[in-house]
Amino acid sequence: MLWFWILLRIILSPIMYLLWRPQNSGMRNVPKRGPALLVSNHLSFADHFFGPLPLMRPIFFIGKDEYFSGKGVKGLLTKAFMIGVGVVPVDRTGGTAAEAALETGLRILREGKLLGIYPEGTRVPDNRLFRGKTGVARLALKSRVPVIPVAMINTFELMPSGQPYPKLGVRPGVRFGRPLDFSRHYGQENDREVLRKITDEIMQAIRELSGQEYVDRYAAEVRAELAGKEPRPVDDDD
Repeated sequence: MLWFWILLRIILSPIMYLLWRPQNSGMRNVPKRGPALLVSNHLSFADHFFGPLPLMRPIFFIGKDEYFSGKGVKGLLTKAFMIGVGVVPVDRTGGTAAEAALETGLRILREGKLLGIYPEGTRVPDNRLFRGKTGVARLALKSRVPVIPVAMINTFELMPSGQPYPKLGVRPGVRFGRPLDFSRHYGQENDREVLRKITDEIMQAIRELSGQEYVDRYAAEVRAELAGKEPRPVDDDD
């Protein structure tokens, strides 16, 4: 992802600060070296740009391998962009999607990198915070790295779903909270009650940073309802 990192730091960064004057805080809570798990709300496509903007380290994300297997020019452009913004494809060989994502995330963290994760599982349908999936808790317990809550601010207003370009006149930003300590639960990554408790604690920390209204439902279910579709069962661990 070196090309995107250079582009963001040298070219896009001055433009983004000039046009949108992002309001960022808490960068000192992110370690300057070594692994950490950055857990964020997901309001907009713009999160991929304004989230990493104030950090001097790249953030890696886990993505579906379908993003990297498209055909033609569109497929090549999609693959190049996903690699550029730090998305690492999930290798599902020999396991379920949830297990594959977990192993991919652990590998990234073992390499000493920053791993970003959106526990809501998808971009939200409105400006509220939705129920988190427990896969983030399993990853936190298995990796035993610092867990840093992250809140994207005003990116929904900046570039809501379906909006092709970010709006002017909106000041987005990102807030990095203090690391959360879950060492008291190490070794309990197979206990569903513990996983739900940790996930809810993480979502509460994000809520305190973002000031969002919390909805105890999965964002994917609400999105399906708004689209007039029958909601599919949501895997709590995926």
